[in-house]
Amino acid sequence: MKKLYTILILLLATSGLLLAQSKVGTTAAPFLGIGVSPRSSALGGTFVGIANDASALYWNPSGISRLNRTELIVAHTPWLVETDFNWVGLVVAIDEENAFGLNITNLDYGDEEITTIENPEGIQQFWDASDLAVGLTYARNLTDRFSIGGTIKYIQQRIWHTSASAFALDIGVLFRTYFNDMKIGMSITNFGSEMQMSGKDLYRKIDLAPGDGGNNPAVTAVLKTDSWTLPLLFRVGVCMDVLKFSNSTFTAAVDALYPNDNSQSVNLGIEYNWNNNVFLRTGYKSLFRDDANQGFSYGIGLKYNLYSDSDLFIDFSSEQFGVFKDVQRFSLGVTF
Repeated sequence: MKKLYTILILLLATSGLLLAQSKVGTTAAPFLGIGVSPRSSALGGTFVGIANDASALYWNPSGISRLNRTELIVAHTPWLVETDFNWVGLVVAIDEENAFGLNITNLDYGDEEITTIENPEGIQQFWDASDLAVGLTYARNLTDRFSIGGTIKYIQQRIWHTSASAFALDIGVLFRTYFNDMKIGMSITNFGSEMQMSGKDLYRKIDLAPGDGGNNPAVTAVLKTDSWTLPLLFRVGVCMDVLKFSNSTFTAAVDALYPNDNSQSVNLGIEYNWNNNVFLRTGYKSLFRDDANQGFSYGIGLKYNLYSDSDLFIDFSSEQFGVFKDVQRFSLGVTF
């Protein structure tokens, strides 16, 4: 099936892959490595140290306790090979020290009509595939400068009638230093159980003794697949406002990534904030990673005050993605 081959290509591409690299393709659920928001994407995938909107639920859960507001972000990305990547994040501030969050990640591979040798034009039945992650987050400010947070999440990958699931934990910390309010963030994500596919598509009828008569020639057996670990990822990031004017601010950020399924890399990002209403961003992803697919990125953000403390913000980004050309992302958010 053509669509099945494109999914296999996608699973490789989302890991930043090169088959020659020893660690690539050694984990399940590579969709967990897809950045969730246009803002962080435009900044070259740097956000662990910034962590100041609801997308911190993905990058560094400790950041949500610093928001001091309720915030909702809905993001959509027309992803690789005609798939759709969607993310929803909600942060609810309990008080000035505590916050809860909920986020849902979905990668939809679409569907395709089933064909057979007897019916090459299709049998009017369709198979599909999707990936899902649902996370519940709690974060707390331990001091006026130090925050900690954690996320418990359920992960599922499904292709037609076969699926695998796991539970995982994300942990993050955020520290605001005394040097120009520079922030240092660290997170470790996807620490959890292994994933193993199961389902009725793995059932097969076999003849245990084809040379003997009188036995059952159609015993139902189940194919056993290998189990795979999750893509464990450690990030450390630093951000700081490097230039400030009366109504303008330049913020620089750098993140270092240490994955268990690829080589280490560094991401860079710069954001220009004009009057806290218009945001211009650019960045570069996967520095020092050999033959990386991703590279230069840019984007824009707009914020509009609806009333009192309620704001509406729209973000867009575009990033290079090797042979897949550019990937555009869109999101809509609101605070109240």
